[in-house]
Amino acid sequence: MAHFYIQYGKQWDGREALRVTGKTPYESAAVIIEDYELPCTSTELMSQVSPMFADRWCNIKALPGANRLIKHFTAHKVPMALASNSSRENIETKISFHPGWKNSFSVIIGSDEVTTAKPSPEIFLEAAKRLNLEPSRCLVIEDSVPGVAAGKAAGMKVVAVPSLPKTTNLYSSADEVINSLLDFQPEKWGLPPFEDWVENTLPIHPMYIGGPVVKGYGRGSKVLGIPTANLSTEGYSDVLLEHPSGVYFGWAGLSTRGIFKMVASIGWNPFFDNAEKTIEPWLLHEFHEDFYGEDLRLVLVGYIRPEANFPNLESLIAKIHEDGRIAERALDLPLYSKYRDDQYLKQHDA
Repeated sequence: MAHFYIQYGKQWDGREALRVTGKTPYESAAVIIEDYELPCTSTELMSQVSPMFADRWCNIKALPGANRLIKHFTAHKVPMALASNSSRENIETKISFHPGWKNSFSVIIGSDEVTTAKPSPEIFLEAAKRLNLEPSRCLVIEDSVPGVAAGKAAGMKVVAVPSLPKTTNLYSSADEVINSLLDFQPEKWGLPPFEDWVENTLPIHPMYIGGPVVKGYGRGSKVLGIPTANLSTEGYSDVLLEHPSGVYFGWAGLSTRGIFKMVASIGWNPFFDNAEKTIEPWLLHEFHEDFYGEDLRLVLVGYIRPEANFPNLESLIAKIHEDGRIAERALDLPLYSKYRDDQYLKQHDA
């Protein structure tokens, strides 16, 4: 995609991300042409970039929690529709790379099958019609502002999962805004609850992150009384992008000190309003000196809760300690304790 901009003497900087989210391909093309002052039409732009995107669809990963949600609803025979501002052909091509998805949806509708796309309610009303359900009995899960507007205009309940960070305020018309699909609670909407939470934790596919301990914001021990071992995110930006912000836990290996239980915050830390997405692990052990520069390996094995803001420092500190207690107990369970022997924790750089 960067090569495409270069040929017009432009450099992509992501400025249009919020404006194109949830729009049809041609609407998105018009936004890009306007923002970058490109000398072409929407049709010409689409003809050039569509093949680029098509070649990359096979590499697009599902949103965290999407597979879990689809499998859960399929197992409980909850009828589902997929209604997107993409074309029907593009939708089916994209989901073909995710085994079982196509057969899980009773209805699939693209914007090329209705007169007006989101934020018009037409596509959701058509989905309800094909499902043979009243709109008021439908729940929409949306990641875009136009989609939320369309769902509400259709008379449906809407749960928003913002696709871009720090944009929650734009989704105020939704009935609920959640950080990620990991935080979705079906029982709130009269749907079968998940049954995979264990001792207030959700098992996840292990996440591996490592590197030298670096100086952080200086607030861990000084402000919070909780010394965190900050890691450089260099080389792990993709890993952090793929995982929702929130509180995780697992095991930490220090090259000269051993292996310890750990709880970690991934995200922007709303209370301090970080400028970048970071990972801040807290090793649940009392150390008597700093270990800056020492190699630290993390294996994150479970999820506790979404990132949240707090009214004051005291409530933040209390919540962090509660997270620590949850992690301490959970890591004694065989489900999680087995990862203490993961070889990654012991493979430190020489």
